[in-house]
Amino acid sequence: MDRTAAGDLVLLLSEDGKRFLIRLNPEVDLQTHRGVLPHQKLIGLPYGSRVETHLGTPFMLFRPSLRDLLLQTKRRTQIMYPKDIGYVLLRLSVRPGGTVLEAGTGSGALTTALAWVVGEEGKVYSYDRREEMQALARRNLQRLGLEHRVEFKVRDLAEGFDERDMEAVFLDLPNPEDYLEPARTALAPGGQFGALVPTANQVSRLLDRLPQHRFAAPEVCEILLRFYKPVAERLRPEDRMVAHTGYLIFARPTSP
Repeated sequence: MDRTAAGDLVLLLSEDGKRFLIRLNPEVDLQTHRGVLPHQKLIGLPYGSRVETHLGTPFMLFRPSLRDLLLQTKRRTQIMYPKDIGYVLLRLSVRPGGTVLEAGTGSGALTTALAWVVGEEGKVYSYDRREEMQALARRNLQRLGLEHRVEFKVRDLAEGFDERDMEAVFLDLPNPEDYLEPARTALAPGGQFGALVPTANQVSRLLDRLPQHRFAAPEVCEILLRFYKPVAERLRPEDRMVAHTGYLIFARPTSP
């Protein structure tokens, strides 16, 4: 585990922050404008090693974190940001061996995080009406070896969900208030409900409808993330920050 092996997914990080996420194959070379780096040269090295391309450009070799994987998600639409996904996982109590349903697969960033956390014994059910988006999400999951943990379903959500007794349901849709009844039916007693919308008026519509479908204890939040320049002599915030990316809404199902 401390050294790389063929087939491992690794992160190469340059001094100026350039990232390459690659799966090690002894017959492949990484081709960059900063030089060529044969995968064979990386296999067997300890994580944290410093390596150089044939032009002498240095990179650090790391094991990728879940955040690294999410930032490298190939996308056609805006993906959920790691800052939001992290809190969603916590707030929905996603766990190894758990069962989670999401609607609005998109490019599969949240799907990736859910599959990562539920592990080999868990299951993620992902719905979207757009077949082309689920095809992209499936490729993103396949790249990471996580696709077997996810069951993709292409469907008009007005038809409802097949699953019952889900531990968590999350809706990443423009109009989640229209699908509260199917979400309520899919949830197990004591399960967790969440949704993401980009604007305040969408939040208001959802809050107005939650009690009608036996959801209680609503919470609304947004998460702002500010990085600092990691220079000891002049520590200060970065010039840009990831501010508003969406509103997160959570609620709990109640008994009839």
